[in-house]
Amino acid sequence: MIAIPMVENIVTDSLTLEKIRHSCAHIMAMAVQSLFPDTKVTIGPTTESGFYYDFDRASTFTPEDLGKIEEKMREIMKANLPIIKEVVERTEIQEKLRELGENYKLEILDSIPENETITRYFIGFPDYQPPDQTPLKPLNSWWDLCAGPHLNFTGEINPKAFTLESLAGAYWRGDEHKPQLQRIYGTAWGTEAELQTYLKRKEEAQKRDHRKLGQQLKLFSIQEDAGGGLVFWHPKGAMMRYLIEDYWRKAHLDSGYELLYTPHVANLDLWKTSGHWDFYRENMFDSMDVEQQAYQIKPMNCPFHVLTYKNELHSYRELPLRWAELGTVYRYERSGVLHGLMRVRGFTQDDAHIFCLPEQIAEEILGVLNLTEKILSDFGFTDYEINLSTRPEKSVGSDEVWDLATEALIHALHKKQWNYIEDQGGGAFYGPKIDLKIKDAIGRTWQCSTIQVDFNLPERFDMEYVAKDGSRQRPIMIHRAIFGSLERFFGILIENYAGDFPLWLAPVQIKLLPVNNELLDYTQEVFQELKQAGYRVEIDKSGERLGKQIRIAELEKVPILAILGNRELEEKTLSIRTRQLGDLGSITLSNLKVKLANSIEHKTIFSN
Repeated sequence: MIAIPMVENIVTDSLTLEKIRHSCAHIMAMAVQSLFPDTKVTIGPTTESGFYYDFDRASTFTPEDLGKIEEKMREIMKANLPIIKEVVERTEIQEKLRELGENYKLEILDSIPENETITRYFIGFPDYQPPDQTPLKPLNSWWDLCAGPHLNFTGEINPKAFTLESLAGAYWRGDEHKPQLQRIYGTAWGTEAELQTYLKRKEEAQKRDHRKLGQQLKLFSIQEDAGGGLVFWHPKGAMMRYLIEDYWRKAHLDSGYELLYTPHVANLDLWKTSGHWDFYRENMFDSMDVEQQAYQIKPMNCPFHVLTYKNELHSYRELPLRWAELGTVYRYERSGVLHGLMRVRGFTQDDAHIFCLPEQIAEEILGVLNLTEKILSDFGFTDYEINLSTRPEKSVGSDEVWDLATEALIHALHKKQWNYIEDQGGGAFYGPKIDLKIKDAIGRTWQCSTIQVDFNLPERFDMEYVAKDGSRQRPIMIHRAIFGSLERFFGILIENYAGDFPLWLAPVQIKLLPVNNELLDYTQEVFQELKQAGYRVEIDKSGERLGKQIRIAELEKVPILAILGNRELEEKTLSIRTRQLGDLGSITLSNLKVKLANSIEHKTIFSN
């Protein structure tokens, strides 16, 4: 008899959640094959908030099927079956998979290196009947080729703390030339309360979906006629992009950066020299032929900045050089992973590269962190999660320069008094890095800023400067981006503010609402004065009743409404209503401009 413990309390630390979710993926696959025996299984990894499994089945799963699968999963959980790890021989497991007709698992097995240990996980045992339970026929046991980790028993999962969320299509191995599969997504937590918190946050996130709000507020679109993953900025979205770019340029010029503009394509040999062709080719579009030479559309800006540096020989006295560019790059993303502004094929990186002396690294990193903090806080992000990634096993560069760079990153973080998580060995092969995630209004984290020290490109491109003693030395290269990309950052902004942007950033800051057509002349006078003062203002010319004008403006999420009636005309005032504070009463136009200027300059809420 197998001893089956009853688990009362689950401590949902990250490792426990990983085991819960991974075990849920297996339980789901077991439930699916129990209910639909003709289904073949592929892979079932965990995600940030749950798990999924990809299935090959002739018939399409329906929402009703998800309910049946959930019930079967709860039955398996309540049966409290053991989950057993078993080391297996390659030839033995190959034969078992062939017998089962699991061709996808055979392909996975073939991809495992010969020297690696192969394991599978059983749920239950062959012919296992749970004690004091109704038999779970037709499947009392199930197994999957897997490295783990998993729980010890299915009963360790709270059956009220998981749910299946959605169905989606997916290609095997993410390759559109391979079979299309059906993916079932689920979420799992340690407690029912955690699940409910997640579901509420998810509901709020759906309300904030940047794709929906982007259409509603007429900010951008993805035009499939032009190809997927390409962003069209509409007038209001383009205005916001202009404001973001203008702010970004001024902030960088004030911080000692110089601006660059570089081409969108270059000879393919450049990408071979940089190493992108060898290590990044699958994410690059096909090259094009130009006068019998291969040209490549750029996936990165870095090599262009390197060539700009190499255009002349630099002295140590000129360093550091800080060069920034809003450079548009193009990367081949498969259609299955494209997602609004968050995952696109053409996007603009807020790229910058610093070329400096080894002894300048610490000061330059601190400068980048200070600039990052200022920019992100001005856009409303003040809560960060920071990761420091150190030297991996395979890397380039000497121990001395790695130690110097890593210590410089740590010194800068300590100087900022920022807590960080150290990822030992998680750095790039070319240098250590800092990654910064921002937390939004509903508690989600988004990867944004990155700072990477690079010893590789200076070596590949034979970069030099004349040192104090007259010798030729390699400069240190620092890559950094603060937004990551304008497109993705704009999507984050939309979701963070739910489209209700702060006054300084709103595409339309003030909307004038005349009560009747007799007030159009006065409304036009106010419009011209505000426009000439530099404010983004519109007039509602619909002729609708005031109540409908207000409702329309609220749907457009305009920060300030100015109502113009007969009394306002007589007193030469405006009746002000804001989204944050409601009605603020009457105000003169000159007083309005003063308050607007103060609110925009200090990036605060407009108020009396």
